Amino acid sequence: MDLFSSTTPTIHQPLANILRPKQVSDFVGQEKIFNKNSPLMKMIERGVLPNLIIWGPPGTGKTSFALYLSQKLDFKFILANAIDTGAKKIRELGNEAHNDKVIHGKPTVLFIDEIHRLNKSQQDVLLPFTEKGDLILIGATTENPSYELNGALLSRSKLLVFNRLSEVDLSKLLTSCLQNFDLTEEILFSDDVKNEILDEANGDARKLYNILDQVIDLYNSDDKGGQSWPLEVDAYLEFFKSTSFYYDKKGCSHYNTISAFIKSIRGSDPDAAVYYLARMIKGGEDPVFIARRLVILASEDVGNADPRALQLAMAGLEAVKVIGLPEAGINLAQVTTYLSSAPKSNRSYMAYKKALSEVESSGNLAVPNSLKSSRTKMAKNLGFGKDYKYSHDGEKSWVKQDFLPEQIKDKKFYEPSERGFEKNISAYLKWLKS
Repeated sequence: MDLFSSTTPTIHQPLANILRPKQVSDFVGQEKIFNKNSPLMKMIERGVLPNLIIWGPPGTGKTSFALYLSQKLDFKFILANAIDTGAKKIRELGNEAHNDKVIHGKPTVLFIDEIHRLNKSQQDVLLPFTEKGDLILIGATTENPSYELNGALLSRSKLLVFNRLSEVDLSKLLTSCLQNFDLTEEILFSDDVKNEILDEANGDARKLYNILDQVIDLYNSDDKGGQSWPLEVDAYLEFFKSTSFYYDKKGCSHYNTISAFIKSIRGSDPDAAVYYLARMIKGGEDPVFIARRLVILASEDVGNADPRALQLAMAGLEAVKVIGLPEAGINLAQVTTYLSSAPKSNRSYMAYKKALSEVESSGNLAVPNSLKSSRTKMAKNLGFGKDYKYSHDGEKSWVKQDFLPEQIKDKKFYEPSERGFEKNISAYLKWLKS
């Protein structure tokens, strides 16, 4: 858990690690923060560090700033990712930091990446350790802290806003990166390819380095990748545009993985379903988003074949909200494997679609008078409620009568399947009307 215990570059490290800023002047795009005359930098020069919440898009230098501080200050630094850190672990780290403070008099800095993924109870555990000064908190987040963090925790921290890198910023990083390998843009790619790279990076330095890492690797291969250099747009697109560098919560990887997840559950394959669940959790997908999709699936694909499915999915959603990651992954796995193994029926969903189609087609048809409310004297005078037959007066608590509007009184929307509990529903309805 010690933060960045080894920072020596190796040939196997990604460029994003090798090229992390080593000094203030290396940071690009956040000049308002990394200014030697700024109050924060003056505090750091004096060896003082307040609690910090760093808010900004991916690849803007949040983690690199924590690394810089770990090298600059004589503090104990600990790294944690909110996805893998539950309340128990936070309490252990806080108690350990308290003991270090008492015994060694050395401050402990806890850097929590994706701090917005800590739920309220986990943040509540963290709060007293920061209040007593046992921990100096640095939290990095891509989400608005005002919505995601407890007000008490946020009020005790200084907020740093990191801006998305501009194309000018990315271009500086690109040039500096190539210089480290004694390469130039003119050797590797045309201006059009450079523009493609900057556009794909979209303000994210890490993504830029991932792309350059593969371009340089191809250039350094024995046969130069079988390409002529510098690369033109067609060659670049062929080799690199289809490459998925990481799980992008807002990109194709997000849609493809959630699609595979849903289809695996619908196809009654719990192994595949839990695999795609693990990929989403590992990639940082919002667990509440996953839980909500499971609630939808419980009605759309399992339906009345197993009415307990919706109950379990709703319980899973509430559990995820209360527990938070990493433990909430267990709740999601239970719901996922149950829904995957449950009998399937989409008949409720199909009935709803048929009914919607009918409403769109036939419009606002009149409700039969017998079914209208007769609560007022005027309503009774208009014949509302007349000839209504009370179902419980029938021998089976059912009396034959028309409930649909006259124009569509013979329409069928819901046709239960012969699977799971829906088979019982089908048998009941047949018995009722026999």
